[in-house]
Amino acid sequence: MSHQALGGSCHAWLQPGGWGLSNAGLITGRGESLLVDTLMDVRLTRDMLTGLAGMIKDRPITRLVNTHGNPDHWFGNQLLAGAEIIAAEATAREMRAVGPGELLAMCAEGSFAHQAFGCFALDEVEPTYPNRTFEGRLDLDVGGVAVRLIDVGPAHTEADVVVHVPEARTVFAGDIVFAGSTPVVWAGPIGNWLKACRLLLGLDADTVVPGHGPVCGPETVRATVRYFEFVVDEASRRFLAGMPVADAVADIDLGPFAGLGEPERLAVNVHAVYRELDPSLPALLGPQAFACMGKEFS
Repeated sequence: MSHQALGGSCHAWLQPGGWGLSNAGLITGRGESLLVDTLMDVRLTRDMLTGLAGMIKDRPITRLVNTHGNPDHWFGNQLLAGAEIIAAEATAREMRAVGPGELLAMCAEGSFAHQAFGCFALDEVEPTYPNRTFEGRLDLDVGGVAVRLIDVGPAHTEADVVVHVPEARTVFAGDIVFAGSTPVVWAGPIGNWLKACRLLLGLDADTVVPGHGPVCGPETVRATVRYFEFVVDEASRRFLAGMPVADAVADIDLGPFAGLGEPERLAVNVHAVYRELDPSLPALLGPQAFACMGKEFS
């Protein structure tokens, strides 16, 4: 884990690694700060707040934005229960639907979910939900710093908020951007994710803090577009040829994307394409999704 100053009012907290190790952000203003996301458990979040202590000593965190409802972006919320916690309306619903209890139930010994999340202290998490929600866009003033919250979802999840700081030419992209690892479509449609990437590029930000991976720039957003265009093309051709989804996953050669981390997520992404082409295909819910990834890439 490490702190990276981005210049001006913006900071990133980075956690290299795979499943469950996400990034967060900090925007400091006069006398107050805004935190973008907490982490997968209370211990990681406490370590982050300790690491950021020098930045927030005279500028306490008064607001917290949860970019979306995946656990690795909000399970540490209880340490900021006194702050205004902001999320998109659909995110708040997702958070109440899938909390630590549901995730723990998925993590049976030997399962792929246990392999991904068994190292986190999920039993210590006390769900702490947003106390302010919005739809579309919300403009904030953080101690004189203009901050724009834009819900670009549904894409990765049912709602995905990006946090734009125009004066710093910086955007905290949440899980709309994965740098160096494979994005995963829990909600979709993929077309909305592509639109979200185009919106990000239109913000003209020089610095992009992804939900996972190192701080990057617009080229990584473009790489996300290329990945999804590749998956849509490869999966669609196999769907039209009548190939079952599991066979399609096994048949696709990732080619230029073979070096991305967590390649098992291809199984979920191909299923998302198939479901868009055939809406009668059942949704791939959490336990089934992780079982599918574990089966296809064991």
